Amino acid sequence: MARFVYRMQSVLNIKQKTEGQIKMEFAAAQAELNRQYDILDEYIRRKENYLIEAEELRNKETLPLQDILDNQYATAQMDVMIASQYKIVQQHEAEVEKVRVRLTRAIQERKMQETLRERAYAEFLEEEKQEEAKENDQRTSFTYGQRQQENN
Repeated sequence: MARFVYRMQSVLNIKQKTEGQIKMEFAAAQAELNRQYDILDEYIRRKENYLIEAEELRNKETLPLQDILDNQYATAQMDVMIASQYKIVQQHEAEVEKVRVRLTRAIQERKMQETLRERAYAEFLEEEKQEEAKENDQRTSFTYGQRQQENN
């Protein structure tokens, strides 16, 4: 039996390598996005702590004016940092989305090549089956012909 050789195997190999590289890119982009989300969550948690501290400062018997002002400044700064971090998170979300689109396209291209390979293999098997049937017919005809000559 002949060996199946897919003419475009090198293209399929390239598609598989490309997909693997984009998967690694996607994982890195997703990890960075998660890291940026963690930073945003930390900023939000810190702001909440400042707000709790502000409430405690206002409920004291004597109002520590400087501490209250410092707390208000820190809270305002956290608002600025949160807004800035939110923009960074949005940028990373956009980057992850771009890589996800590229990954989807790469997966589709690889699957298309695999489908073409499967079709080529199915055609190869059908040709092999036809070739084998042809050889069997020839053997049968030859054997029949030999028997006819022996009988004559």
